[in-house]
Amino acid sequence: MATAVEVVSVSKTFRLFQEKYTSLKEKAIHFGKVPHEVFPALTDISFEVEQGVTLGLLGHNGSGKSTLLKCIAGILTPSQGEIRIRGRIAAMLELGAGFHPDLSGRANIYLNAALMGLSRKEVDARFDDIVEFSELGGFIENQVKFYSSGMYARLGFAVAVNMDPDILLVDEVLAVGDANFQLKCLAKIREFQEEGRTIIFVSHSPDLVRAVCSTAFVLDHGRLVGQGPTAEAVALLQKFQLSGSGLNHDPSTEDHRLEAAISRDIHLDALFVNGVDADRGVELQAMSQVELAIVIEDVASLAGACHLEVLVYNAAGVALIRAHTREMDMEPILVRGTVEAVVQFGSLPLAVGSYSMQVNLYHPQSGMMIESRRWDNAIMIVGGQKGVGGIIAAEASVFVKEVSSRNFL
Repeated sequence: MATAVEVVSVSKTFRLFQEKYTSLKEKAIHFGKVPHEVFPALTDISFEVEQGVTLGLLGHNGSGKSTLLKCIAGILTPSQGEIRIRGRIAAMLELGAGFHPDLSGRANIYLNAALMGLSRKEVDARFDDIVEFSELGGFIENQVKFYSSGMYARLGFAVAVNMDPDILLVDEVLAVGDANFQLKCLAKIREFQEEGRTIIFVSHSPDLVRAVCSTAFVLDHGRLVGQGPTAEAVALLQKFQLSGSGLNHDPSTEDHRLEAAISRDIHLDALFVNGVDADRGVELQAMSQVELAIVIEDVASLAGACHLEVLVYNAAGVALIRAHTREMDMEPILVRGTVEAVVQFGSLPLAVGSYSMQVNLYHPQSGMMIESRRWDNAIMIVGGQKGVGGIIAAEASVFVKEVSSRNFL
């Protein structure tokens, strides 16, 4: 498969000035030199993103995620190294980035599109789609300085996804806007994935990264410290967070790359939902009882052990149900040959809709990920009480009774 983005030994440094000399006398005394510190925002980053891959970038605040995305977008120039891009890029990096506050939403659409290399004729052909996606209606003629943060996000995302990009860069913009707009953006991202476009996605929500990305990288203090399947990357990020990783944390010189030494002989073979293979999907009524049969195999035929985690996601990528054997104070599951772990849920409180399931296996001592597998649309809830909806299912009754007026005094 062709490479869409190639990052080769990229480093980026910034100067941090403690004081600033403004007068001619001060500049003459110090020979025009202003004391400063060099801050390494990125250090020797190298990776490739194949065409059609959705890559997640994870890390604490200040880890270098946004700086890396800006370098890929061409907004910042790396201090060292090289970035090679194959295809048209559309970037949604900061709220309102590239918008002129004194121009209307209409004028800013043409301005942003021109910056992305589109002609006025091309924008004319897409203008109605942009406005429709943003749902701004008559507000499109107002100056954007009067827009709310959600309106900024709507307009920016609408412009970016309608520029027909080969590569889409998204940095935390889904954190603003209402739930309906976030679902709309996620649906558009999934449409891009089906069309084989490349997406680089930054979010502080592990659930959202799990739902959207097939693979993820972890950054810590400007260094690439781990990469792999999304579930493994999220586990590594959580390990860093537990160790106090952050802007004021002094990172160890220890190599924190994903531990290949952990047994990879334990594998997830299959998942059955009420006796039906999850690959085929199973239809259930709301409030149904569910039994999961998880087939785990130790291909080395040794007595391995692991902890088990099961997650159920809705279409928006939100984990609605989670069960973890370690947190249930259970002993690790002993795996010799092939075993079947059975997880039983009571009445499953899911509303009508489609749900995905993910099963993770963890090393009992280190807590590192051994194996992870996801089954999209494993469960379809097809029935429930009429007139009752939302994220979860619930029995509801409505009745009316007469009350005297004194009850309201």
